Amino acid sequence: MNHQLKTASLGIQHVLAMYAGAVIVPLIVGGAVGMTPEQLTYLVSIDIFMCGIATLLQVYRGKAIGIGLPVVLGCTFTAVSPMIAIGAAHGITAIYGAIIASGIFVLLIAPFFSRLVRFFPPVVTGSVVTIIGLTLIPVAMNNMGGGQGSSDFGSTENVLLAFATLAIIIVMYRFLTGFARSIAVLLGLLIGTVLAFFMGKVDLAAVAEASWFHLVQPFYFGIPTFEWTGILTMILVAMVSLVESTGVYFAVSDICEEEVTEKDLAKGYRAEGLAIVLGGIFNAFPYTAFSQNVGLMQLSGVKSRNVIFYTAGFLIVLGLVPKIGAFTTIIPPSVLGGAMIAMFGMVVAQGMKMLGRVDMNAQENLLIIACSVGLGLGVTVVPDLFASLPGGVQILTGNGIVAGSLTAIVLNIVFNELGRKKKAVSAVHKQVS
Repeated sequence: MNHQLKTASLGIQHVLAMYAGAVIVPLIVGGAVGMTPEQLTYLVSIDIFMCGIATLLQVYRGKAIGIGLPVVLGCTFTAVSPMIAIGAAHGITAIYGAIIASGIFVLLIAPFFSRLVRFFPPVVTGSVVTIIGLTLIPVAMNNMGGGQGSSDFGSTENVLLAFATLAIIIVMYRFLTGFARSIAVLLGLLIGTVLAFFMGKVDLAAVAEASWFHLVQPFYFGIPTFEWTGILTMILVAMVSLVESTGVYFAVSDICEEEVTEKDLAKGYRAEGLAIVLGGIFNAFPYTAFSQNVGLMQLSGVKSRNVIFYTAGFLIVLGLVPKIGAFTTIIPPSVLGGAMIAMFGMVVAQGMKMLGRVDMNAQENLLIIACSVGLGLGVTVVPDLFASLPGGVQILTGNGIVAGSLTAIVLNIVFNELGRKKKAVSAVHKQVS
């Protein structure tokens, strides 16, 4: 098979891995703020288009922008509730004003935030990556059942489809070699969808109704307005996304065996900030690094940036040609769920691998891992625990990835950073005496 065709196939695999996570945000936000079907179609298309642009900015290795790792960017789910709240209070134009302002803020703080790299040793990055994988497992399980809230959730057909897809991926990964093995997830999704079609669970109506082409238009929903409360909320969301992206950067660098420097992080944060600003201008969303693609990269063993360039290109085309993009939406949730179990599980495995470098004889490190992973998973399982807290605080406590990541960072500072200073002072006193 032609090399370019192989690379393109791997790129499509990454598109399918992240597509459901990308389109769910515009569907939820658009529905919540009362958009018309026409507006919602535009919102989904422009979101996919901007996912491609954002990914292109990040995978590009420039002098001042782009971390240059095979990272895929998509809209952050952390921003969903805040955006709906801003829209309800101040209107849709205030959402995009807040997004633009938060993106500019990220661009300004990028060089300063990158200097915090010393607060992300393996005990923190390993914990964060493990938390990301664990907190995504419930998403996979809900999809296996047919999608949360679906009328046939947990039906025999959905469960069989999910496990059939997972089994296809495992069998192909076990018995195939080379390129065929690297696209096991793509083949599993395709075969799973064909099985679902014969079971009557594939609806082609979305493809028939979608238009062939649409133009990208800045400020489609109106000139942005700027409200301080909305801006501060989205800045907080952006900071949270940076912490999550940092974990993804370190996970990918570990897979690719490339060291990430302070300068690299600054370029990565700038790319993310620019993507957020463009998202606001073209009425899309804030963007962050997607962890599902990390799991796919680990599973396929393919770490090439060229593959992600193809992924970005396909996303841009899908955003401009809604009818083609609609084909990716016909994959049943149960089929996606079967593939997600493997991909998200690989994120967990990558986190455990990173934790393998940590000194497990130090009780402090064990406590950091225990509390951060425990709290991250706990918040995911019981999301209403902090429901009575103010909305601004809930951004930090209502998301398992955020809660667990912040716990790991703070406890590392308490046990290792502050402890290091105390040990240094103690050593000096000992030498003097």
